[in-house]
Amino acid sequence: MNISVVIPLLNEEDSLKELHDWIVSVMQSNSFSYELLFIDDGSTDNSWNVISKLSETNTNVKGIQFLKNFGKSQALHAGFAKAKGDVVITMDADLQDNPEEIPELYKMIVEQGYDLVSGWKKKRYDSVISKNIPSKLFNWAARRTSKVKLNDFNCGLKAYSNQVVKHIDVYGEMHRYIPVLAKNAGFNNIGEKVIKHQARKYGKTKFGMNRFINGFLDLITIWFISRFGKRPMHLFGALGVIMFIIGFGFAFYLGLDKLFFNPTGRLITERPQFYIALSTMIIGSQFFIAGFLGELILRSKRQEQRYYIKESVNLS
Repeated sequence: MNISVVIPLLNEEDSLKELHDWIVSVMQSNSFSYELLFIDDGSTDNSWNVISKLSETNTNVKGIQFLKNFGKSQALHAGFAKAKGDVVITMDADLQDNPEEIPELYKMIVEQGYDLVSGWKKKRYDSVISKNIPSKLFNWAARRTSKVKLNDFNCGLKAYSNQVVKHIDVYGEMHRYIPVLAKNAGFNNIGEKVIKHQARKYGKTKFGMNRFINGFLDLITIWFISRFGKRPMHLFGALGVIMFIIGFGFAFYLGLDKLFFNPTGRLITERPQFYIALSTMIIGSQFFIAGFLGELILRSKRQEQRYYIKESVNLS
């Protein structure tokens, strides 16, 4: 199979039929063998019924319905697990991503050898204040932190080689950072393509300003996991050593001063240096304990069930 198109969605019943027809037209005009994987992330409208009807008339349409809204990352994870195409395309279901971009994205993976190609919505049809400006700040911070040189990390339209989607673990809210996850997994040939962005035709956006706050928090998380996820003791141990040295230095100074230079002066417990020494040594010990606990958790963690599927269609 040439292409798997993975489409996570939440309450997009109005756009699904039009999106399906558009994608099918592109696939047929380019003679691609394909599958469409619709991942219904707990929609409360008629989205699943639309997907079911599409699967009856087109056997290339496959669907997964979650019991409730588990989030876009979990939807992508489920889609990646089932995708069979040599190239996997992800796109949003709101018709803002243009399916006409698929053939060129496919060629960049197959012919130019990219592991991952991310879309860049250079010209956007979103609100400047609520989306464009925060998005630019977010992407700037993501580039500086991750060292992945992309202009639009959060673009839903991306292309992957099948090997990439089978080796990365998209969890939590990490769908924004799939290129970083791919890089951390050893897939360094990451490209970017300017794509045509379109104004939303139906419904309203599911994202508010809070997604940028969550995005920056997730950025800190992925920075930590990228650097110290497999060796937490390297971070917490280093911090513990620094704090312990500071505390020991103050304690040593107080001891020398009391024994040799000022034996009749104030009690050690009356001096502020004593509390600095005590606090920093306790904090240093806590950092060490955190590092040890992190190492123990890393070695004993078990895979949790992250989402529950209510129903599926056309999936073997």
